[in-house]
Amino acid sequence: MEDYIIRSFKESNQVKEAFVNENLQKIVETIEALTAALKRGNKIMLFGNGGSAADAQHLAAEFVNRFLIERPPLAAIALSTDTSIITAIGNDYDYAEIFSKQIRALALEGDVAWGISTSGNSPNVIKGLETAKKMGLVTIGLTGKDGGAVARIVDHALTVSSLNTPRIQETHITVGHVICEMIDYKLFQRPDAK
Repeated sequence: MEDYIIRSFKESNQVKEAFVNENLQKIVETIEALTAALKRGNKIMLFGNGGSAADAQHLAAEFVNRFLIERPPLAAIALSTDTSIITAIGNDYDYAEIFSKQIRALALEGDVAWGISTSGNSPNVIKGLETAKKMGLVTIGLTGKDGGAVARIVDHALTVSSLNTPRIQETHITVGHVICEMIDYKLFQRPDAK
C-alpha cells in the first residue's frame, strides 16, 4: 500500500511539472486576460460538471471571498450552484443548455466564461463556451487529455496532457490556485507587476 501511495504522489507531481512546462506562457496569458477583465469591472463565470463543478465553485469562492491576502471581493460566479435553475433548464429544455442559458441571462460583453472539463468534450461546457464567444466574452478552457473540443474553441486553453482524471483534476486546482495568487499580486500587491 505504501508503494502505491508514494507512486500516486510522484505521478501527481510529474503531471503538474509537465503541465507547467507545456503551458507556462498560456498560464501567463490567461492571468493577463482575467486581470484585465476584472480591472474593467467585468466578472468571471466558471462552470463544469461533477468534480469540475466543485472546482468552479472552489475558485469562485477564492475570488469573491479572498485568497491569501485581505482585499476587496472580485466578481466571480459558479454556474453549477443554483439547483433550481439547473433542474428547470434541464427539465424544460436539455441538460446541454444549463450553462449557455445562464450565460445568456447573466453575461455582459467583456466578462469571462471559464469552462472546466477533464475530457474537453462535455456538451454543456462546449455549448456554454460557444454562447459566450458569440456574446463577446473572453473564453478560457481548463481541460485534460488532448483538450477536446473545448481547447479548439476557447481564447485561452490550458490542457493537462494526461489520461488520468484524478491527476488532471489535481492539476486543475493547482493552476487555479496559482491563477488566483497571481491575480491578487497583480491587482493588489504591485500594480506594475509584469
